[in-house]
Amino acid sequence: MAELIHVTAVEAVSDHRLRVSFEDGVAGELDLSGWEWRGVFEPLADPAYFRRVRVDGELGTIVWPGGADIAPETLYDWVTRGLSNDDSLG
Repeated sequence: MAELIHVTAVEAVSDHRLRVSFEDGVAGELDLSGWEWRGVFEPLADPAYFRRVRVDGELGTIVWPGGADIAPETLYDWVTRGLSNDDSLG
């Protein structure tokens, strides 16, 4: 099993684009504008709501109000692979 690397910072840099930093110094931007916003993620379709993202230090990942989160290992994979909205996220 791969080592879990926690998120240390997140910033919404545009409507559905995030800059994410990790505890090992890796950082990058993710364009999530191509997501299909369903279920717990549906409110994130609203850019103002999407910008309410924050780091949850206990979970070591990013979260939004209402319980939506993305696993830190998934975020790390997306950032290190340089994925954008034109790529397959997930």
